[in-house]
Amino acid sequence: MKPASKRVRVASLVAVLMAFGSAAWAQGAAPAAAQAGPGYTTAEYNGYNAAKNTANPQDKIRALEAFIAQYNNPTLMPFAYRDLYQTHYGLRDFPKTIEYIDKFLGLGDKLSAVDRLAALINRGQAYVAGSSDAALQQPEMLSRTREASAQGLTAVAALPKPANATEEQFNTQKKNIGFMFHSVAGIAASQQKEWRAAQDSFRAALVLNPQDNTSHYRLGVAYLMDTPPQANDGFWELGRSIALNIQGADQVRAYLRGRLMQYQQPGCEKLADDQITQVITLAAASPDRPADFNVPSAQDLQAARDDTSNFLPWLQEGGAHGQMMWLATCGLEYPDVTVRVMEVVPGGADQLTLRVFRAPTQEAMEAATAPNMEVHIVGQSEASRLSKDDYIRFTGTVTGYQPTPFLLTWDESKVNAEDLPAQGAPGRRGAAARPGA
Repeated sequence: MKPASKRVRVASLVAVLMAFGSAAWAQGAAPAAAQAGPGYTTAEYNGYNAAKNTANPQDKIRALEAFIAQYNNPTLMPFAYRDLYQTHYGLRDFPKTIEYIDKFLGLGDKLSAVDRLAALINRGQAYVAGSSDAALQQPEMLSRTREASAQGLTAVAALPKPANATEEQFNTQKKNIGFMFHSVAGIAASQQKEWRAAQDSFRAALVLNPQDNTSHYRLGVAYLMDTPPQANDGFWELGRSIALNIQGADQVRAYLRGRLMQYQQPGCEKLADDQITQVITLAAASPDRPADFNVPSAQDLQAARDDTSNFLPWLQEGGAHGQMMWLATCGLEYPDVTVRVMEVVPGGADQLTLRVFRAPTQEAMEAATAPNMEVHIVGQSEASRLSKDDYIRFTGTVTGYQPTPFLLTWDESKVNAEDLPAQGAPGRRGAAARPGA
């Protein structure tokens, strides 16, 4: 899934170029009128201006292409290519925009450093705006896009500070442009499913703009799509994007939930929502993932399920162990759990609640003074004959967990018929606790 589209934030081309002292280019200056040795004839000059000044965009494109086909003048070519890619951009034809930017960049040393940087910026903007277009997802296009981003980063790093800009202004412009190039490289790498490269690019973008929620989202996706998934980093970054109010937060949350369910396969789906809320809360409080942040995998949960000896000890311990065991066992049915009845609470028709105590030893069962489990019996009216201090076995589904004070809740439960007292007879007292859940 994708959140609502968002254009990469970068200073406008005009502002960048004016900051770098190239106002003439930023204002779209045309070549000077023919003079001694200008590199073009009067006919070529007039032909270019006629094409450039065509009002209708589609007609302008045809006129400029016809001019190039007729004259192919190397001096005027940068102006013609620039007009073509700017016109295509205005029409939101982003593949054609990039086609003419690449032709412009192919002019090599005929371009100044600022002209080249301006075109690379425009290329990045066009790619982001049209990245969903199938034409921009072709392997060759993706490779060229990553290469252009690398060239852009090199170009902006080498650009000297103009005299008319303060250090702060210059550094801010460079950060904005660098952020855009890293973002574009990451998007293209993601399209190529080169997830490690995408991670590197989005991390670099976030160094320059740590609050950009879309980059956190993209980085989270790159982590989760890796083989094997880098789950803790991926879930954290998605949570961070939501905490930073990404547009389309509900979609991102749904994606996060789907990936969490796939990765973890918890017994109770409601626990996925609890974990997501916890991740978002933590991510809102700190930009950095806590060292002990961990989202258990399906394999982790299965290992906890298999460790029956630690079922109660870990839940009673709470903390990371308690959370792991709760994720692993919520929604599971356990047979013949031996408990001591502490209280019988009548309910509606064929329903009652048993407040009971469970411990691994007979001594601990006898010493208990308060329940640590609440068992909801359904469809077994004869269970109402049970009394305090009866020992019973029940089969039920774990549905609730309270770490402090410790309490487990069981639903859809039934008492073993062998442990139900006959009408007017006493229940089982002091029966040996059985091992197991």
